[in-house]
Amino acid sequence: MPHVLVVGRVVEEGLAVLRARPDVTFDRIDEGDPEAVRALLPKADGLLVRTMKMPPDLLDTAPNLRVVSRHGVGYDNLDVGYLVQRRIPLAIAATSNAVSVAEHAFWMMLELAKRGREHEQALRSGNWAWRLGNHAIELGGRRVLLVGCGRTGRELARRALAFDMTVDVFDPFAEAPEGCRKVEELEPALGDADFVSLHLPRTAATVNLFNAAMLARMRPGAVLVNTARGGIVDERALAEALASGHLRGAGLDVFDQEPPAPGNPLLAAPNVLLTPHTAGVTAEAMLRMAIESAVNVLAGIDGKLDPGVVVNREVLT
Repeated sequence: MPHVLVVGRVVEEGLAVLRARPDVTFDRIDEGDPEAVRALLPKADGLLVRTMKMPPDLLDTAPNLRVVSRHGVGYDNLDVGYLVQRRIPLAIAATSNAVSVAEHAFWMMLELAKRGREHEQALRSGNWAWRLGNHAIELGGRRVLLVGCGRTGRELARRALAFDMTVDVFDPFAEAPEGCRKVEELEPALGDADFVSLHLPRTAATVNLFNAAMLARMRPGAVLVNTARGGIVDERALAEALASGHLRGAGLDVFDQEPPAPGNPLLAAPNVLLTPHTAGVTAEAMLRMAIESAVNVLAGIDGKLDPGVVVNREVLT
């Protein structure tokens, strides 16, 4: 009988999908203990995992593994090349958190435009005169550049268009949504954008993509938002661009090191909005994520995976 190992907390609705299959058994354990995982992997035909790192030496202990299902969209905790070598498909919960992350990115844009935290702090501290400084700007009429336009980027584009923003899209692999303009080169487009929002994976090509030189190409007074993956932005260079006044602000939900080290200069920057990798963590997204990841692991065992949710589609042929 096929067996699934679930590593990490999964809401009951996701586990119910597994329980509904009388021909499949499963174990669930908490994250963080590689030896506990190592003890249970040998009998696993399917692996459903949240954020725990699963290096090749650990997965080597699962000789019968047929599918890995990621409880989420990113897959930094897995070695895709290794899975390709073993012909094991890696499935993601592709549609689960696109709305949540898009809303979070849009909230960051709106907060950094309105400087709401500072307005509230001024009121609470008795500085009523703060209101005379004309600190806020409008989103309407501003231009946002989406770097990457998959599911999350498209959801953000809809929200930006609803606020009468102009939306540019840089993505060599996707067409621009209706009402948006596709740009063919990233660097020239940066100089036109009031807001830049990142929606691309962390790969060898995107690590430190937004380094000091790229940040310098951004329009003076622009805002950078990253709800994608840590490491795409050079955090020290970003701190310098913010301190110099070149950028109005930045919103970061992801960091190169998570949690960020206490000495990270962004922690002390007043014009940065920081959240602890929670853009995709809403009640609705967690429900969809659990169900989708459970459906995917079962589909992998059955040999019926939707290619649209598989990262390494070459293993399906």
